Amino acid sequence: MRIGTGYDSHRLVSNRRLVIGGVGIPFEKGLIGYSDGDVLVHAIIDALIGAMGMGDIGKHFPDSEPEWKDASSLGMLKYTVGIVRMNGFEIAWIDSTVITEKPRLAPFIPEMIRSIEGAGVPGGVVNIKAKTNEGMGFVGRGEGIAAMASALLRKLTEEPL
Repeated sequence: MRIGTGYDSHRLVSNRRLVIGGVGIPFEKGLIGYSDGDVLVHAIIDALIGAMGMGDIGKHFPDSEPEWKDASSLGMLKYTVGIVRMNGFEIAWIDSTVITEKPRLAPFIPEMIRSIEGAGVPGGVVNIKAKTNEGMGFVGRGEGIAAMASALLRKLTEEPL
């Protein structure tokens, strides 16, 4: 088995759509990023890549590559899930937390889980939590949103990475 952790954060800006967990969230601001800025999916990707021992999200999806400009993070996740499978692993569990003061995310969590599963993550292995930062730091001031994720992978074959 392998365990990986991931983290991501992005600034909130006006005139940008807010996408978290592959779901459009009604809000007056969105997250700025080279792709769609989906902090939750980015943290999950980072956790999966980390569990594989293959660096981080920036190594596989660099902001110097035009193909990733405004890309859907769900497409990036689907690609990452393919890497996991090609290396003889399966995703056993993903636990994640999104940290934001606003908007309230609890009503959107079931849809986020379905969206992540739609990108190739097996059903029933994703947990998402939403927390505030109690008014502290950049998240507490409403300047951005952060996410953390842990991923557990199970080896299916004895082939080396």
